[in-house]
Amino acid sequence: MKIMLDAGHGYKTPGKRSPDGFQEYEFNRSVANQAKKLLLESYKDVKVYFAHSDKKDVSLKERTDKANRLDVDLYIAIHANAQGAGGWTSARGIETYIHPSKPKIASALAKRVQKNLVIATGLTDRGVKTSDFHVLRETKAEAILIECGFMTNREELKLLRSETFQKTCAEAIVKSIQEQFKLVKITPATKSSSQPKSTKPTPSKPTNEKIYRVQIGAFKDRKKAEQLMEKLKKEGYDAIIN
Repeated sequence: MKIMLDAGHGYKTPGKRSPDGFQEYEFNRSVANQAKKLLLESYKDVKVYFAHSDKKDVSLKERTDKANRLDVDLYIAIHANAQGAGGWTSARGIETYIHPSKPKIASALAKRVQKNLVIATGLTDRGVKTSDFHVLRETKAEAILIECGFMTNREELKLLRSETFQKTCAEAIVKSIQEQFKLVKITPATKSSSQPKSTKPTPSKPTNEKIYRVQIGAFKDRKKAEQLMEKLKKEGYDAIIN
């Protein structure tokens, strides 16, 4: 399965900042990086591509053109939300977008992502919504766009800045992809070092000395056998009864 992750916007995108200057791209790229790592390390037959770049702002057309050229199966755009004209607001919560045509698979995935993110983060459920966003309209693959909380909300901005929250979002997104597309988990090979070492006895050194064994009699009556054994011991011989 080929998956494209899109950390929305870029370092230089105008206006994509919290009122105190936190760049949305910092959150988006962290979630994308952690999601990629989880996907590649945990599941078989998965390829992950980035639509964005740390070196430059990538236009929306470049992003969708790349996805279509690579013929990816899934396109996930990761964002942090905002409201208003640059100041703090009370808007809060998580929402996930699909194209107004409501493609069946994308719709199902969006519902899973929305549910898992809300459960994992405890934030307000703003639901699955539709929008004619470029990345949803122009990408041939199944495409969704996720808004993981408001950077114009003081409380949620604290979360968006947190590495723990970023990882939680990445895990919820990956969990949803796995559930929707039945990705097969990689089973680590058992390391030989973890297996108990065999304890073989040390072989005795060969010797040329010959040993002769002597058996004296066989008895049905154990008492007679014991009497003979005692007699032999008195004579200085080692004797046992088998």
